[in-house]
Amino acid sequence: MFSFRSLSRRRVTLVIAVLFLAFMLSACGAGETSKSNTETVPTATTDSPQTMETNSVGESKVKTVSTVNGDIEVPVSPQRIVAEEYLGSLIALDVIPVGAPGLTIKNYYFKESLEGIEDIGDYGKPSIEKVMALNPDLIITGNGETTYEQLSKIAPTIVTPYGDLKNAHEELTYFGELFGKEEEAKTWLEEYDRRIAAAKAKVDAAIPADATFSIMEDGEKSTWVYGDNFGRGGQPVYQALGRKPPSGVAAEILDKQWAELTAEMIGKYAGDYIMMTSNTRTIEDFQADPIWGSLPAVKQGNMYVWPEERSWYYDPLAVLAQTEELAEWLSKKN
Repeated sequence: MFSFRSLSRRRVTLVIAVLFLAFMLSACGAGETSKSNTETVPTATTDSPQTMETNSVGESKVKTVSTVNGDIEVPVSPQRIVAEEYLGSLIALDVIPVGAPGLTIKNYYFKESLEGIEDIGDYGKPSIEKVMALNPDLIITGNGETTYEQLSKIAPTIVTPYGDLKNAHEELTYFGELFGKEEEAKTWLEEYDRRIAAAKAKVDAAIPADATFSIMEDGEKSTWVYGDNFGRGGQPVYQALGRKPPSGVAAEILDKQWAELTAEMIGKYAGDYIMMTSNTRTIEDFQADPIWGSLPAVKQGNMYVWPEERSWYYDPLAVLAQTEELAEWLSKKN
């Protein structure tokens, strides 16, 4: 039966439905406006020599970095880094990669920090298949001559050739800028400088300023001598502690960085103190050798013998630990 009351109820229901629909449309419009207002696109930056500009691509942000292979776009905040080189600097900045060569994963000075990191193969010759399987968003290497073309097809690849970054300050500053961790790099380097200064003071108090130092490696049939940027203790002795090679060979060693010596040449390159890398011989073995035993440094026990697993590395973490280790030994010589 038709009634005015039933008609009124229908009209009321219709009005409520119209109002509800209007409210929903208004809310959706406001939501779109709000979203549009909060999305920002970063503007170009020139904060460092490496960073040229920052763009927004979808949800990820990238910046352009100048490299030896030209300008490339890299993530502003990479999450899956494969690092063939510069592991010490990355760890100092709390940037832990997903993959690295087995040689660097076993680094005596920070191997605990890399537990569980995937081994990508040999240093300088990584397995392309293993790198690809890690799905990296950034690759860092110091050996891009033979692998850059393949690696760069997997992810943006930054090649910083070995030797371009010559000390802890250059490394930490470079990677601090790359990862937007300038303050962390500054803080780490301040502590580094404090500890290096303390180690140097201990050595200066015990060893004459004009004492000469040699950085050597025993190859049984051959001997190598090294400069200030080739591992084996060169960075701690020549850079951190400020010591010098024998004057007659200093220019050659610091320029070329290494030389292979015959037995007849050893005396010319031997300083008052010798930092010797050897996996097989001890100081007593060198003292018993007719050639080595005739050297003043060896006769007086001024030879420090350590294995390659401790001397080869030259990253900031290793250099700091090596400097303090050598300073402890040298400070007790007198």
